Amino acid sequence: MMMTGLHTVADIFCVKCGSIVGWTYETAHEKNQKYKEGKSVLERYKLSGPDGSSYWVSHEAQLIRSEQEEV
Repeated sequence: MMMTGLHTVADIFCVKCGSIVGWTYETAHEKNQKYKEGKSVLERYKLSGPDGSSYWVSHEAQLIRSEQEEV
């Protein structure tokens, strides 16, 4: 049971380290939630960038640099 109703979900895990990094909606049991079936949610704070650093931190730094370059 989630805040938006009853859903059947499956974990998404990292094949390298085995950590659970999100979930995918298998079945939505309420008619108005059917659009979620087959969609996935990744928890950004659990992901790492290509260089192994925290995705969230490196992504934020990249956004700040991009905004400064535009000025």
